[in-house]
Amino acid sequence: MLITILWFLAGLAALIIGADLLVRGASRLAFSLGVSKLVIGLTVIAFGTSAPELAISIQSGLEGKPDLLLGNIVGSNITNILLILGISALILPITVHPRLIRLDVPIMLLLTLLLLFFVWNGSISVFESFVLVTLLTAYLIYLARNSGSAVPREINTARRSKGVQFLFIGIGLVLLISGARLVVSSAVELAEWFGISELIIGLTIVAFGTSLPEVTTAVVAAVRKERELLISGVIGSNILNILAVLGITGLLLFEPIPVTDALIRFDIMILLAASFACIPIFFTGHLISRKEGALFFSYYIAYIIYLFLASAEHDALPLFSRTMLLFVLPITLFTIITIATREWNKRKRIWNLMDKNK
Repeated sequence: MLITILWFLAGLAALIIGADLLVRGASRLAFSLGVSKLVIGLTVIAFGTSAPELAISIQSGLEGKPDLLLGNIVGSNITNILLILGISALILPITVHPRLIRLDVPIMLLLTLLLLFFVWNGSISVFESFVLVTLLTAYLIYLARNSGSAVPREINTARRSKGVQFLFIGIGLVLLISGARLVVSSAVELAEWFGISELIIGLTIVAFGTSLPEVTTAVVAAVRKERELLISGVIGSNILNILAVLGITGLLLFEPIPVTDALIRFDIMILLAASFACIPIFFTGHLISRKEGALFFSYYIAYIIYLFLASAEHDALPLFSRTMLLFVLPITLFTIITIATREWNKRKRIWNLMDKNK
């Protein structure tokens, strides 16, 4: 037990150091290459931080553990939205780039709906995995053709440091992936001592462990005030978890991936609700405030409490469920509608003033 705890702590240390190197290297690389930080976040950081999910998913699939595979993907995306954005906004209110609102957030929402459509019949076929990989290819081609630029190349004085920044990114990714694997393996070993189900382990321990690269990267980015890297890394990771992690894993297994009814009826619905909650919050001044971050974070805690109460079949589960259904969810829905209405009225007043000035 002591050795397992030590490995867990070593993994956390590797994650923190790796995240710092990755954010620092990616930020400077964007400048030296003349590429926007937004695209670096959607590609380099998103791919790097999604690597643990891909490794765990392939391993779980090969070992015949589909609940762990899908629980990891769905749980990681829930963690990315509710926990990472929540904690990051509590540290520093996050400015959302207009391009993310116009393109990448809608893509994330559509892919979550597509995931629900694919799993509704109880499995994900090889053809559906092929569709996901095809969409992944199209998305990457689009990003490559619309990468934008950070600074003019002719006045860029940092190009000679590109090799150093690639080295930082490489070392950071290695530490992130290695740290995540240490944390996940030790955490699963500890969780199994308490007899927690495979699906719950996937949705919580493994999902949180494989999302630790995103968590640590986002926190470091927030502290360093690298807002574009932060939000684009989270959105890009959610997109790639569905397209790359699930799509590539399904093709490599070359057989349908069974999906449990509990995952379809509850966890994917939570992911869908969390994804759609981003719409009014992201549109309110293109900013995730500390209050909105606290709302996301509190929902993540409530979700984890629910999962463990359900796993243990605790007597408090019915009361907790009724409280969430009758009080918390309606209050949140009212808050989101109020925020969206206030922003809409604000924009209408601006448009009316512009019309009068004409």
